[in-house]
Amino acid sequence: MNLQQLQYIVAANKTRHFVKAAQSCGVSQPTLSAMIQKLEAELDVKIFNRDKNPIEPTEIGAKIILQAETCLNDVKRIEEVILSEMQALEGRLSLGILPSIAPYVVPDFIPKFQEKNQAVDLTISEMTSQNLVQHLLKADLDMAIMTTPLNQPDLLEIPLYKERFLAYFGSSCPCTYDVESVSPDNMPNAKLWVLLEGNCPRSDVFNFCHLRSLGETTYQAGSTETLIHIVDNNGGFTVIPQLHTRYLSEEKMKQVRPFDAPDAKREISLVIRKDYLKENMLNAVVDVIKEIIPEDLLEKKIKDFRVRL
Repeated sequence: MNLQQLQYIVAANKTRHFVKAAQSCGVSQPTLSAMIQKLEAELDVKIFNRDKNPIEPTEIGAKIILQAETCLNDVKRIEEVILSEMQALEGRLSLGILPSIAPYVVPDFIPKFQEKNQAVDLTISEMTSQNLVQHLLKADLDMAIMTTPLNQPDLLEIPLYKERFLAYFGSSCPCTYDVESVSPDNMPNAKLWVLLEGNCPRSDVFNFCHLRSLGETTYQAGSTETLIHIVDNNGGFTVIPQLHTRYLSEEKMKQVRPFDAPDAKREISLVIRKDYLKENMLNAVVDVIKEIIPEDLLEKKIKDFRVRL
C-alpha cells in the first residue's frame, strides 16, 4: 500500500468514474485501474463495485476510502508545516465565499491578493452555506468567507467584520416617508422580497423579524441587486446588507431605512478546519480583507492583531 494508491481510490470515489479519476490524477486509465486492483488484492477486499454505473464503493470500501482521505490530509498537513516554517507564501489557495458576500469582497480581493502574493494560485468559488461547510470538512476548500456562527466542532471561525441590515423600500411605498426606522413591531404591511434559501441573509431576516406575518406574499430572488430592481418595479421592500449602500445612488439612498433591532446584522468570518496550519496564508487573506472592508466594521482583534493558530 502506498500514497499513490490512496490518491487513486479517493479520486475514483469523487468522480465515480475510472477514466475521469485517471485524468484528475494525471495517469492513464489502465494504470489507475491496475494500481487499485493491486491494492484490492493486497487487502483481499473489493473497494469498488464495478457492476454499478457509475461505480460506487462497497461497504468496506467506503470505510477504507474514508481512512485514505484522513491519511492524505495528514500528509498534506506535513507539507503545510514545512511551508509554514519556511515562511513561504506559495502553492494553491482554494477560497469559498457566500454569494451574498462576494459582490462586496471578491472584485477588490482578487487584484489586491494577487499583487501581494504572486506565487499563490488562487481559486475562488461561490457556494451556499451548506456546501461551503461540506467542502471545508472534506478539505476541498482551504478557507471560506461566510456568515457565522456555524456550530461546527471541526471548524474554526475567525470573525472579520459585522454589518447591519437595512430596509430598502419602493419609492411609492408610504413607509419610505412615514418612518425613520423599522422595527419588528412596526414592520410595514408590504411585500417582502428575500434571497433564496442558503444564500443569506434570508435566514437572518426571518430571525430578527421573529417569523411574523410580512404582508401578502414572500418572494425569493438570487441576488441583492435583483431584489432592488424587483422592489423598484413592483413595490414592497427588501433587506440589504450595509455594504451594498456603496452602490446606491443618492436618490435611492432616500428609500433606505435602518432596522431598529439589535440583531438586525450579520457576522462575517473566515472559516477554516481546525487542523489548518498555513498561518501565513491565513493572514495574507485577512490582510487583504482589512484593506477592503471599512475600518469601522472590522472586528477589533482583526484590526489590531495578527491571527495565530
